[in-house]
Amino acid sequence: MGIIRLNQIKLNANHGCLHEEELIGGAYEVDVEMHTDFQEAAENDDLTKTIDYVIVNRIVEEEMAIRSKLIEQVAWRIGKRMKIELPTLEKAVVTVKKLNPPINGNVRDVSVTIEV
Repeated sequence: MGIIRLNQIKLNANHGCLHEEELIGGAYEVDVEMHTDFQEAAENDDLTKTIDYVIVNRIVEEEMAIRSKLIEQVAWRIGKRMKIELPTLEKAVVTVKKLNPPINGNVRDVSVTIEV
């Protein structure tokens, strides 16, 4: 078993409960940790025997483009879709970070993490 990580995928999106967030949007980062057996891929230098992180990045971008009030829902959608589209995926850990959230405080980010 091995782990593949995509770290700090930077995006702008329009998630949140406030009307302004829907209109203006904000900055987000997504981290994805994927548990899979890539021994055969490593031994044979074969992309078809592992998880193509280009596909993972596309899934993240497409799901982040769908507006949600809660980043919990966004993280859940990303994880569920990865489980469907990546047959060798054993487990995924998805973290969605909302940078500089509008919460009347000096907070770098708010994040949620889900394991699927």
